[in-house]
Amino acid sequence: MEYLKVNGYDGLFKDPNTNNIINTNMSEYENYISRRDTKNKETQKIQGIEEDVANMKDDLNEIKSLLRSLIDGSK
Repeated sequence: MEYLKVNGYDGLFKDPNTNNIINTNMSEYENYISRRDTKNKETQKIQGIEEDVANMKDDLNEIKSLLRSLIDGSK
């Protein structure tokens, strides 16, 4: 099967049967994979931090509730 070169882009070819664009430049592909993995790790880290903050807020609310019940019990 023969692919058509995409004008203005080195390493990009078009499959005339499916109209898919094929990237044959492995270094660009590896850079893309690296950027994607880095972004996914950052997203997971942010989600972990958000979960930790939510848990801390719940803990603080529980502590406040316990302190209120102690104060109300001592009156």
